Amino acid sequence: MLEKTSARHDIAAMMADMGARARAAARPLAVAGAEAKNRALMAMAEALSRSTDAILAANAIDMDNAATSGMAAAQRDRLRLDAGRVAAMIEGVGAIAGLKDPVGEVIAAWDRPNGLRIERVRTPLGVIGVIYESRPNVTADAGALCLKAGNAVILRGGSDSLNSSRAIHACLVEGLEAAGLPADAIQIVPVADRAAVGEMLTGLGGAIDVIVPRGGKSLVARVQSDARVPVFAHLEGLCHVYVDASADPAMARALVVNSKMRRTGICGAAETLLIDRAADPALARFLLDDLAAAGCEIRGDEAVRALFDGAVEAREEDWRTEYLDAIISAKLVDGISGAIAHIARHSSNHTEAVIAEDAGVVARFFNEIDSAILLHNASTQFADGGEFGMGAEIGIATGKMHARGPVGVEQLTSFKYRVHGTGQVRP
Repeated sequence: MLEKTSARHDIAAMMADMGARARAAARPLAVAGAEAKNRALMAMAEALSRSTDAILAANAIDMDNAATSGMAAAQRDRLRLDAGRVAAMIEGVGAIAGLKDPVGEVIAAWDRPNGLRIERVRTPLGVIGVIYESRPNVTADAGALCLKAGNAVILRGGSDSLNSSRAIHACLVEGLEAAGLPADAIQIVPVADRAAVGEMLTGLGGAIDVIVPRGGKSLVARVQSDARVPVFAHLEGLCHVYVDASADPAMARALVVNSKMRRTGICGAAETLLIDRAADPALARFLLDDLAAAGCEIRGDEAVRALFDGAVEAREEDWRTEYLDAIISAKLVDGISGAIAHIARHSSNHTEAVIAEDAGVVARFFNEIDSAILLHNASTQFADGGEFGMGAEIGIATGKMHARGPVGVEQLTSFKYRVHGTGQVRP
């Protein structure tokens, strides 16, 4: 008991120290110029490139541990790094360096009748805590984005990716030091103990300004329940694809398979396929055949099972399950009204797509569905900050306060008002 108490005290002290150092680093970072931040980002990219072999070696240890622990295949895919994924990470950091610096941007400006000039200006949030699972590339994405937006950050990756994340973090610190910026601007929690998460959720004595959780439903639920600081919620990606009767058949077939099967373990992967009951039954069969041929298990309602012998019965929980695997639930619905009703009942408000040529159907889909990202005739796999031109993202925020959709550099800023006068006094 004494050992456990001592361990908890040690973690609390360690996290408090990290918070204090992050807060101290945030002050000079908030006024750092774009040139210094970009120099750091490019040095980070170079360090990642030089350290590719070391990063992959660290990831191999995490992958071996994951296999030994019996981690599911879909989770192992999220954890796995290869040369291509490291190259994409490097490209993402470089792309962030190429983005316009948001800090100091005048968002709006206007003059009052009394002669006052008022400006709304972007400012850093301060210190951001990012809690994430499995995907080690988030270490680079989050560190780089927070830096670009002038924020210090404390990263807490999943215990399963600790070796990979540490190797990546070392490159980020190297970049900071090369540009003369404080090394404490990007810190990573060095232990796997979950008590560290609990300490972050307290706000570390006012050091942390906002928490960004990126992971499974249980992680986000805990963060939302226990956090004493604001949270940018990144809920599960229960994404839907609706194929309307007006859809171009060839386009529909390509988009449905890509939405589900390009990468099944990402939050933008489609989990439910909705097909207009008025669509050509041959198209519905082709869609289901294509998915099955690509290795996808289909869980369907009665109408889908009547069309496709290989489908198994979909249970109620399937309509609200983020599989993150080669499984999709499928249902025939009564046109756009049926699709909207199903999505409204089961969606996590992350990403939905409509495949249709009927402009009225598209208009209703865009106007009546309240998810963070809506796509027309495009794969749900484009639900990604990099694909939006943001360089990278910390996550897809599904809440409605402050940030929504991909959380990039602009979403990691707040604003303040600057008021210019010429001696005005208020009567």
